[in-house]
Amino acid sequence: MNLDGARVLVTGASRGIGEAIVREAAVRGARVLGVARSAGALQVAMQSVNGVAFPCDLTVESERSDLIGRLESIHGPIDVIINNAGIDDTKMFAQASALDVQRVITLNQVVPIELMRQAVPLMRSRGRGHVVNISSLAAAGGFAGMTLYCSSKAGLSGFHRVLRHELKGSPVGLSLVEIGPIPTDMLANVKNVRAAERMFARLRRLQLLPEVPRERVARAVCDAIERNTASVCLPKRARIYPLLVGLPQRIVNAITADIKR
Repeated sequence: MNLDGARVLVTGASRGIGEAIVREAAVRGARVLGVARSAGALQVAMQSVNGVAFPCDLTVESERSDLIGRLESIHGPIDVIINNAGIDDTKMFAQASALDVQRVITLNQVVPIELMRQAVPLMRSRGRGHVVNISSLAAAGGFAGMTLYCSSKAGLSGFHRVLRHELKGSPVGLSLVEIGPIPTDMLANVKNVRAAERMFARLRRLQLLPEVPRERVARAVCDAIERNTASVCLPKRARIYPLLVGLPQRIVNAITADIKR
């Protein structure tokens, strides 16, 4: 899908990877709608690209309910959704509260699934649409202290792979972007747990998991939309991890390819 003139919704648009995606999409001619909880930061980010700021706490059910319908009633059909909003609460699982579990699983897994539930039927009816889910290499192999984050991203990646198979032949494109460490505030939180930081450090020394600039991620996301790329892995040298995790689904896809959906 050509981003020039497309309406693109980016969640978590006020900072980090989301802000970089907003800028890259705008450079390519997209009309960007940004969603984030932080109203002030979101407004600044969207003003810089003449985009639309829509402050919203996606972890609150009443605020995400019919979000796509509400946005489309004001701004018109949304062509692309980039599910980028995410949270990590790095700590050993024994220290996690019930609220921690709810926050991480809701924002990282439930929210993107719910937005797809709202948007995909509309996109299919219009014969046009694309969804990008920003997941993580942590879905394939996680570290101590990141149990909630890893499990939530594993759930998102697994859901995406099955949905892509379900939507085969439809006009809706799906891209799964699984990324390693990105220099953002979220990555900085890893230093709060010594075991996780030592595991990251070891993989960096082995050159297996180098940090990737968020601008590179933004370019890869926009390229995936315009080329209808099924999956993106950054850094590329780590691609073997999601390939191995996704292999059973590809086998199922091949065996059942002739069954009408």
